Amino acid sequence: MAISNINLPEQVIGFSLNNPAQLAGELAVTVANALRSAIDARGVATLVVSGGRSPVAFFERLASQALDWSKVVVSLADERWVPVSHPDSNEGLVRRHLLQGEAARARFIGLYSAAASLDEAARLADQALAELPLPFDVLVLGMGEDGHTASLFPTSPNLEAALSPECPQRCLAMLAPTVPHQRLSLTLPMLEGARLSLLALQGQGKLATLADALAGEDAAQMPIRAFLRRSLEIYWCP
Repeated sequence: MAISNINLPEQVIGFSLNNPAQLAGELAVTVANALRSAIDARGVATLVVSGGRSPVAFFERLASQALDWSKVVVSLADERWVPVSHPDSNEGLVRRHLLQGEAARARFIGLYSAAASLDEAARLADQALAELPLPFDVLVLGMGEDGHTASLFPTSPNLEAALSPECPQRCLAMLAPTVPHQRLSLTLPMLEGARLSLLALQGQGKLATLADALAGEDAAQMPIRAFLRRSLEIYWCP
């Protein structure tokens, strides 16, 4: 299927929406339906989401969906190493915009801790993630214009380890030299096995990045490529 004349691989499905509001609504319905199915099948559902500014409308639409939130476990694909009270905290974003009303009944597993170092914070996050049911039922990713996803950044010293199929860690410290805060990110073995993987993109710049990613193979150069090789649904709007 094509998104604005971009031909996608056979394992990737693309949906082109008219505007950000429509994207948020369609994405929320898709995620809620998958979570309901997981609860019906296994009694619990796992949702892993990404942060940033773009997901706010999606989070708010998802929070209003009717489902048994007490049976949902929510976690993050990545986190900025800042306190939850910081405006750039992904956990803070999720708590403000998703875990509200009935959705506040969901169990949340965060990645941040006030550790002595970023590496120690990654170790503690790795331990916390042991309680996260696997495989994830739904994974919602974003993508930067450099081709990073979660906090798997090109040129990060830990990127090769994080992208390795044999990586034993659930979470690694990721250095992002062009952004103000260092990061914690789930590794590829944790992320790639989700029953439903979704990628939400907005704008022509992201569309150009997607085209560049599809034109090459090196995931170290553009980490989103590791996910374009697998079953994936892409939701895009101008």
